[in-house]
Amino acid sequence: MNNRTEKREMKIAIIGGGAAGMMAAATLLEEVVDAEIHLFEKNNVLGKKVSISGGGRCNVTTGINDKNILLSKYTRGSKFLIPAFGLFPPDKVFKWFEEQGIPLKIKNDLRVFPKSDNGKDVVKLFEDLFKNKIKVHLDLSIESIEPTEKGFTLTTKNGKDCFGIVVITSGGNAYRHTGSTGDGYDFAKSCKHSITKLGPSLNSFEVKEDWCKELAGISLENAKLITNTNKEKTSAVGPFLFTHFGISGPVTFAFSSNTAFEKIDKKCPLKIGLIPNAEYNFNSLDKLLQNLIAENGAKQIINIISELTTRRLAEEILKISKINKDKKSAEIKKEERNEISHLLSGKLELNLIARRSGDEFVTAGGVDLNEVNRKTMESKILPNLYFAGEVLDIDGLTGGFNLQSAWATGRLAGTSIARKLKIEN
Repeated sequence: MNNRTEKREMKIAIIGGGAAGMMAAATLLEEVVDAEIHLFEKNNVLGKKVSISGGGRCNVTTGINDKNILLSKYTRGSKFLIPAFGLFPPDKVFKWFEEQGIPLKIKNDLRVFPKSDNGKDVVKLFEDLFKNKIKVHLDLSIESIEPTEKGFTLTTKNGKDCFGIVVITSGGNAYRHTGSTGDGYDFAKSCKHSITKLGPSLNSFEVKEDWCKELAGISLENAKLITNTNKEKTSAVGPFLFTHFGISGPVTFAFSSNTAFEKIDKKCPLKIGLIPNAEYNFNSLDKLLQNLIAENGAKQIINIISELTTRRLAEEILKISKINKDKKSAEIKKEERNEISHLLSGKLELNLIARRSGDEFVTAGGVDLNEVNRKTMESKILPNLYFAGEVLDIDGLTGGFNLQSAWATGRLAGTSIARKLKIEN
């Protein structure tokens, strides 16, 4: 009788009802652990950030299953994720959601969405799973965590409660309007964990140059952004978008991930180079331009440059070069041709003066990975304390990679806890 009583008294607290927290709870239910599971969420609904991700469609995961390619999509934490991805890779995530009644589709760019294109369907799946099975506490913030000899004491506005196991899945400090305000970092610190330097990732940028803003709506399929920061060259390649405030698009998000800890403001702008087509360098461009001019001497130079990039950008390049766009190609001097080639291969400079407020999707930095067992997600400092999701020093590029890491680490935390409880009991 005493043993059975002890089993019933085991209480698990999951702090944060986002992707990692919901998956950790769902996994514990699947494993049929003999414990009382509590899920705490400060918002009045679960999965608020999940439901609005991907423009409200929820980019559930990625169609990339090659291990090396997948890991290359993470700016920080790729090696740490290897065991979690071994347990719950993208194809298993895909299968799990479909088995739970959420049909998925893979787009040409390998992003994965619900066929309904409705992120709320993903959250509802978890809500239905949890009904009458776990204790979900909505609109209830954890105020503090205190480690004790028997476990952890959690304090809320309703008072104090004791738990044998705690899983911190409270996200980063991006998308603050969804409740991701960095509480998890304070919880980790109170449990003797270290937090690495934090910064915004996957954000757009405001720029100083007016000509850039005048191209709002113009996109480039394969642009390259480059800069030299801290004596290291940083670059990113991919789809690019001019906006009314500056620059955006997947390549900009990737670039922001690589420069997450750079100071950027009007007093300290970050100078970058824009290459409209990443396939070109100065030599290849100059040779191509020379051939085009030789073959089309009677054509206006604007028409020649428009073959190399969009017409609107071609017009801006000629303005910067101080070359009349109506000038005949045959009249272009070597120095002018060289200048055009330089501008199309990296000399086209932009000054980033601000990260676009509210656009960051994830936080760069988090709980120091050296203090967490990557094979179990358990703390190396305090037993029975687990971490999963964005609260960790893990962040990936756009394309479903951050949700994939959240599902996978949440899954691993859940299975690790279940394994421990079964061994102990």
